[in-house]
Amino acid sequence: MDFQVQYLSFFVIQVEGKGEQADKRYKHYQTIDEEEYEDSSLKEFLDGEFAKIVKRKVERHPKADEVPTKIGYFVVEEGHDLTSNPNYNLFNRARFAESKEAFLVEGETFVNTYLNTSAVRGGVFLVARAKLARYFEEPFVFILKCDFEPKVASISDESTLIRHVEMAITTKNMKSIQYPYMPEEGILEEHELKINQSSHARYFEDFLKYVEYAQSMPEIVKTQVMEMVRGHVEEAFEPESEEREQFEGAMEIWAASEKRELQEHFETEQVIEAAAQIIEHTPELELKMKLDHVSVKGLLADFGDTIHLAKVNGKYLLMVEADSVIFEKGFSPIEFLRPDDVEHVLEKIRRKQGQ
Repeated sequence: MDFQVQYLSFFVIQVEGKGEQADKRYKHYQTIDEEEYEDSSLKEFLDGEFAKIVKRKVERHPKADEVPTKIGYFVVEEGHDLTSNPNYNLFNRARFAESKEAFLVEGETFVNTYLNTSAVRGGVFLVARAKLARYFEEPFVFILKCDFEPKVASISDESTLIRHVEMAITTKNMKSIQYPYMPEEGILEEHELKINQSSHARYFEDFLKYVEYAQSMPEIVKTQVMEMVRGHVEEAFEPESEEREQFEGAMEIWAASEKRELQEHFETEQVIEAAAQIIEHTPELELKMKLDHVSVKGLLADFGDTIHLAKVNGKYLLMVEADSVIFEKGFSPIEFLRPDDVEHVLEKIRRKQGQ
């Protein structure tokens, strides 16, 4: 996957101070065309990076809320086309700029927009346009941000002493934007782009104000569960009743909690029915729960089929059906157990609770 770089603008961002008082500025070093790029030291530095960015795996609905790589889409109001989106227009102008000078104008717009975000750090800011000649005549736009690495050092040949480099850059933790997004080789999605950044940062969410991202799987599942709860509220409580207000307040606290206890509001059949709607879209969705200090991990699809949750004398009981029991690492005498009959186990639990 060889990219031909047509234009590249090189900026250095400097930030002094913190917060709202920070002095944020940039310096434009150079803008080069295809011929100049081939003879520049940037070619060696960036060779392979464009292909790496394009090939980096990304999920439309990631399995976690915070992931480093995301697909974004340009927000468009109903009845309007992409040209109503300012972010799209900026990328599009850079994508089809007809000269170095025109490309630089758009590059400076990118860097000025970035300077107004909350997560600005000093470093090198690159805006590049590159063509993948094997598939397309239309080019890609790449934005690359390399933070300064203050502790990078090199060996000086003359004295063989270590010489510290004050403002070094590497591609190791490089942030990037690729537009348009290419889900498969030879296919472009002009209403989408791909970003890569530190999972805890919001570099490009702040930078691209008119770009949104598809919900993560945890967000989707939470939305569907809350819809189930709202349906229950409509059926079980009178409008504006005190009981309804109390229940809705309790559910708000529950939804905002990182560790949530079993609520015991729905019958098993209702839960299985609700889970089936989620599983239809995501068959491999994980199920995780903790019973006191014991952690259990399976699939949501297993619940009601091979995983069962019950109560015996006020105590929770989890039953898992399986054709085999495998032990990994750490030996224990349990590996030689001849399992008891389930009725015997239930009777033992009842006796223990009675005592």
